[in-house]
Amino acid sequence: MLDLLNGFVVELRNAGLPVSLTENLDAMEAVQHIPIEDREAFKYALGATLIKNHAHWRSFETVFEVYFSLRGPEYKLVQGGDDDTDIDELWRELQEQQQEGQGGAGGMENLTPEEIAQMLMSALMNGDQGMMRAMAKQSVQRFAGMEPGRPVGGTYYLYRTLRNLDLDGMLEKMMDQARQDADGDLTSLEERLEKEEFEDRIEKFKGEIEAEIRRRLVADRGAEAMAKTLRKPLPEDVEFMHASRDEMQALKKSLYPLTRKLAARLARKRRHGRKGPLDFRNTVRHSLSYGGVPAEPKFKYPRPAKPELIVVADISGSVAAFARFTLMLVYAIQNQFSKVRSFVFIDGIDEVTDYFKATEDITEAIHRVNTEADVVWVDGHSDYGHAFEVFWERYGKDIGPKSTVLLLGDARNNYHASQAWVVKEIAQKARHVYWLNPEPRSYWNTGDSIVGEYGTHTDGVYECRNLRQLEAFVEKLA
Repeated sequence: MLDLLNGFVVELRNAGLPVSLTENLDAMEAVQHIPIEDREAFKYALGATLIKNHAHWRSFETVFEVYFSLRGPEYKLVQGGDDDTDIDELWRELQEQQQEGQGGAGGMENLTPEEIAQMLMSALMNGDQGMMRAMAKQSVQRFAGMEPGRPVGGTYYLYRTLRNLDLDGMLEKMMDQARQDADGDLTSLEERLEKEEFEDRIEKFKGEIEAEIRRRLVADRGAEAMAKTLRKPLPEDVEFMHASRDEMQALKKSLYPLTRKLAARLARKRRHGRKGPLDFRNTVRHSLSYGGVPAEPKFKYPRPAKPELIVVADISGSVAAFARFTLMLVYAIQNQFSKVRSFVFIDGIDEVTDYFKATEDITEAIHRVNTEADVVWVDGHSDYGHAFEVFWERYGKDIGPKSTVLLLGDARNNYHASQAWVVKEIAQKARHVYWLNPEPRSYWNTGDSIVGEYGTHTDGVYECRNLRQLEAFVEKLA
């Protein structure tokens, strides 16, 4: 068991989950107090001790299902009381019941798809988890077409199995059967509850099919190889530029803890800021207790003020997803700054501060930015030099010693003039100037990227491709 858990922890770390030695010891202690044969209890005991972030649960579950798919009595089910019933026996029992109704005999290969569908519908209607698992095993065996050594992913096998089972049509058949079995007409509430229950059973059945396919793939390729194949980046490592809609929603949920961290750091920094100039009168007064020796200098504490934030973001097609996410961040942290002003550009530039103030719906604000902002000057291709020059002419006078300026973009200028002197002028007036680049550092200053020309005049250019890197920068900003 010790080697088994150690191997599992190694797989979690390979997937990017931060599992410490202490948590590893906690997990080993926890499994001593739960029944090892109870797969769910075993999984949740490990999850409770090894996972610190709810966003990591899906990655943990994937590794668990792969690593323990062929370990333990996973082919045994408890069916009423304490009797263990083998999956194959359940299948044979279900098949015999079907054959008795037809007055015939034969093996699995002699059953038509319609007969398989009828048997599945019976299992789903009764909510028989054991029979559903038996059906999942046999359905994969019949329809998936899995062959040892074949380099095909589990998604393909899942698609083939579900296509032959036609689960989309199964729901309507189950609802029709429920209406027929009811004493009278179903009310709208009863019909909705029935439908939700059937949908839940179908989803569980799909999960059983996925688990069966995964077990067969692990048996063929090995747990380590399958874990590597199914490994996906953690939410904090998903790249903004390539995030899907669902991943973007998950990233959006991570913004608020990030802003709370920023607020706490800013408050602490303002509370424990550096001392101001020497307070001569107060020092002399306190020196009397030391015989006139100023042994304890006293200082004037400045009144800390919230900094001002100015964001200038490229929203051209190459960095649109990154700009969208950073604008969400700006919207979320605006209460932590005395003033937040937002500008967007492509080859023209426009201020969009009012778009965020006019609504509490960030999605609506960003939609207005994308549809109403006047950011096209000539052809709608990135021209950092012209955009920066216009920004300096129109808004340069508003930058002061309290201003922190964030420049967001990949600095791919389509070989136009850089006008880097603008960034130099901004840096001379502002408190800080930072540049966030969503491209990998290895791509910087290649092709039409001129981030190096701008970066020499800033307080730092930071690679910002994912939430983990953004969090590191927020700590720097605070």
